[in-house]
Amino acid sequence: MTELTGSASRTAAGTEADELEAQRLEDEQRLAEEHAATAALPERANWAPLPRRARPKPKAALFTIRTPIPVRAKWTLTVLSVALPLAIWWVLSATGAVSPTFLPSPPAVLKAGLQMASTGELFGDLWATVQRILFGFGLAVLISVPLGIVMGTFTAARALAEPIVGLVRYMPASAFILLLIIWLGIGEPSKVALLFIGTFFFNTLMVADVVGGVPRNLINVSYTLGSRRAEVLRRVIVPYSLPGIIDAIRVNVAAAWNFVVVAELVNSTAGLGYRIVRAQRFLQTDKIFAVLVVIGLSGLATDVALRLLRSKVGRWAA
Repeated sequence: MTELTGSASRTAAGTEADELEAQRLEDEQRLAEEHAATAALPERANWAPLPRRARPKPKAALFTIRTPIPVRAKWTLTVLSVALPLAIWWVLSATGAVSPTFLPSPPAVLKAGLQMASTGELFGDLWATVQRILFGFGLAVLISVPLGIVMGTFTAARALAEPIVGLVRYMPASAFILLLIIWLGIGEPSKVALLFIGTFFFNTLMVADVVGGVPRNLINVSYTLGSRRAEVLRRVIVPYSLPGIIDAIRVNVAAAWNFVVVAELVNSTAGLGYRIVRAQRFLQTDKIFAVLVVIGLSGLATDVALRLLRSKVGRWAA
């Protein structure tokens, strides 16, 4: 019995000694590896700590990429964008650097505009021009938006329509004036048709590009949730594309204001373009400038209205 107890004690002592020896060997191996690493790169031990860098100075918000600027700075720049060209114009006319026949002074332009407004001819011409834009560009929007949605949604429709639309888009609308006079006469239909040709093809392709940018994941999720093709088109594609469609209309309505002046050069009895031609015959540059200012303000009002519409119907858009 005594022999068994002594044997067990020797076994336990031997096991403990083995564990201690294994731990010692492990510690020696770790120290050797650390020493080898230090010997391989002896310069690291002498490295100086990294210098403390000063906090970078904040850059001016005006020159930071896509960073909002203070409201006061924004309004200041907005006023300068109008006041600076106006001041240069005023100086050139006041100093006589340019003859008043070619560059009338701002007061002369204002006086001419008020004179035309007092007689009622300015408002009559403006309404005639606006009517032509409503008919010509309105018809272009009425047809181009559905066609663009179909082209952007269905690849087959885009393959069928895009070649001819893209081809005619590069043809200058003003080159169709003589053809339109032959086909439709010199009345209002030819002027409306010119506005339609000048804006329809651009608006169609821009709307198609907007609709084509709808994420595929949204469409796939809609199908997964059980939506049918018509529901996906009505509830996903059109709402997602609506802000971009309004932006396309904003771009092309500016072209409509340009083409309407060209259209009114041919046998018109009213309109802002007609008023420019009439003033040009008698070298009334002050009236020409006044009409140009009216066109610019009218176009700006149209753009602001479309921006407000976009903010109302497309609040989810970035």
